Amino acid sequence: MRLNHESPQSSRIGTKSSSSQKLTLTNGSSHPQSITNGSLSDYANGEQREDSPKATQTYYGHDREEVTRILIQGLDDLGYNGAAAALSRESGFDLESPFVAAFRNAVLQGEWTEAEELLFGSRVSKHGNGNDTPNGNGHSRHGGGLLLAEGADTNGMLFSMRQQKFLELLERRDRGSALMVLRQELTPLDQDSGKLPTLSSLIMCQSEDDLRERAEWDGAAGISRQKLLSDLSQSISPSVMIPEHRLAILLQQVKQNQISNCLYHNTALSPSLYSDHTCDRSQFPLRTVLELTQHTDEVWYLEFSHDGSRLATASADNTVVIYDTVLFKIIHTLTDHLDKVAYVSWSPDDSKLISCSFDSTARVWDTTSGNCVIVIEQHAYTVTTAAWAPDSQTFVTGSHDSELPLCLWDLNGNRLHMWSGSPRITDCSISPDGQKLVAISPRPENKLCGYNFVTREEIYSHNLKWHMSCVNISQDSGSMLINMANNEIHLVDIKTAETIRRFLGQKQGEFVIRSNFGGGGENFVVSGSEDSRIHIWHKENGTLVESLDGHSKGCVNAVAWNPKNPGMFASAGDDNKVRIWSKASSIGGKARDSMNGFER
Repeated sequence: MRLNHESPQSSRIGTKSSSSQKLTLTNGSSHPQSITNGSLSDYANGEQREDSPKATQTYYGHDREEVTRILIQGLDDLGYNGAAAALSRESGFDLESPFVAAFRNAVLQGEWTEAEELLFGSRVSKHGNGNDTPNGNGHSRHGGGLLLAEGADTNGMLFSMRQQKFLELLERRDRGSALMVLRQELTPLDQDSGKLPTLSSLIMCQSEDDLRERAEWDGAAGISRQKLLSDLSQSISPSVMIPEHRLAILLQQVKQNQISNCLYHNTALSPSLYSDHTCDRSQFPLRTVLELTQHTDEVWYLEFSHDGSRLATASADNTVVIYDTVLFKIIHTLTDHLDKVAYVSWSPDDSKLISCSFDSTARVWDTTSGNCVIVIEQHAYTVTTAAWAPDSQTFVTGSHDSELPLCLWDLNGNRLHMWSGSPRITDCSISPDGQKLVAISPRPENKLCGYNFVTREEIYSHNLKWHMSCVNISQDSGSMLINMANNEIHLVDIKTAETIRRFLGQKQGEFVIRSNFGGGGENFVVSGSEDSRIHIWHKENGTLVESLDGHSKGCVNAVAWNPKNPGMFASAGDDNKVRIWSKASSIGGKARDSMNGFER
């Protein structure tokens, strides 16, 4: 499908360790007499006790104290409190000092004055800010207090603690004390955050439930204190207060590193920790096992249903074909369009399918009966794209119609909203979490627009150097793929529209070429190309994993990976064919004469 957009009609388109009953694994009183940088003057945090067994200072090149304390925390997280205590006794290392334990307890018990004094020492004033407290260089000033992390925002930490105090006073219906905290303790700290008006409005809440709902807060008896402690701990030096679940985080980083270095990691399953991980290339879908030949003209788009049981294909022969994915028998051939079909989209519940056509209509089909149930006829030019809301009850269409470029519809065919950020739309996508709508427009605008799908408001609008042919959002709703006409595919942060990574190797400039996320855990990026090839990249490191001979002539217009079967993807080409790719030489182990098309 040609990427020529000069004319609207010419285009081809809180943890367990946070409870007050937590095993603190410390010696002595929880209220020390003399404290320096978060530890007793004669008993530094994490310091090995004099009566402990002597041991080498490293563990295979790692700091022995760090390893031991992380293991103590990990055992405690696992519920092996006795083993954690035994390791502490035998090693002579404590998870945290009595001073840290006292701070933890003060936060969890809502003793806010004590918590501030333990965290910042004597230099923080009751009504002032934290400018005389431990500062951003990570060093504690005179007066004690915990050693803070590099760049810690002391004012922000104080504000968070006093905000919790304010909310708890309101929850107890002590409005007078809450108002004093707001005026004397919070106001001096609120420099440019603009939070004070919101907090002030909470004083008028009529009930505890009203307060919790408006403040998006679960109350003192909920997990709000544990969450506050977790947030504060991120600003405290990790040598003083080890970040939560540190062992689990380190193990996850090890696994992710192995996945990133495994070119053919085509599974969503987590690797075992028992051995180094690698995947065999022979288990990757690299072979065409079937050609589907139902279409009589170029195949421009294809998409698997969300349950992976069906495949829909759209063609310049004006038809849509729906196949099953076991034998690839034809379930339905949809023939109502009067012109080329550019795009199809399954509803999240797979009960319906939208098709978009050069005949200026979008049709909604019942995928069980194959009947057309809605026709959107309001667009004046080509309908290029469509996207479903997560509830399958509304959908968006994009068109080259400058009067109705991007519209939201219900299942009765009523138009609910229209976005006017761009005069024409090439492609659009709704994030699986239902929060974002992203749309792209053709030349000369070359515009990327992001919207809050809930409020309908525009979040960003950027004019890019190169024109774009498609946009797809990842299942975690965090990133999107955009095909660019300069032979690049960009992985883009959906919130900021900043490019995370570029994928190089495919050819694109004149026609609409579509890419997609694919494989187990969406570990790969796959795209067609104008050189008749299929290109597959590792998503995390951008490595070109494979470049496959795709179709016999022309472009590979689109590629789709089966969301339930990482060992299968399909490609659509200008040779009028759909190719099914797999690691096996057969589909479902069935007889060849039961298949639609030709086995390769």
